[in-house]
Amino acid sequence: MTKKYRHRILKEVLQTTDVNSQDMLLNILKNKGFELTQATLSRDIKELKIVKVPTSKGTYTYQLSDGVIHEDSAPMSSFGFISIEFSGNLAVMKTRPGYAMAIAGEIDRRANEYILGTVAGDDTILLIPRDNISRKEVLKSLSTFIPDIE
Repeated sequence: MTKKYRHRILKEVLQTTDVNSQDMLLNILKNKGFELTQATLSRDIKELKIVKVPTSKGTYTYQLSDGVIHEDSAPMSSFGFISIEFSGNLAVMKTRPGYAMAIAGEIDRRANEYILGTVAGDDTILLIPRDNISRKEVLKSLSTFIPDIE
């Protein structure tokens, strides 16, 4: 079974099943005949831009970011952003629980001219600006899709 096939099945599982943990997802894939480790699944999640989003029930579910974030609708960052603080040339963004991965994905896609990369947890994002980019430029680039940032 190829990686491409595994990714296709992974997408199908997320579109048809409410998956609330990586362990659950790993077990589903193993039951479908895939032999993979937690590390491989974590890489697949990153490559496919799968995000963990809060549900109306107060729990979390894994979804393809394409199904969560649409360019023509309100971005996740409109709902999940709390604050941003700089330390030297790095920035730390606080989000509502469960929103950090989705917002980091938005930043990586939409502000990559100014932001070299992000590292996301559950409710915190480390932003690494490109060389010679000022705090003001970072905030301006983020303000195009995070309305309350300035």
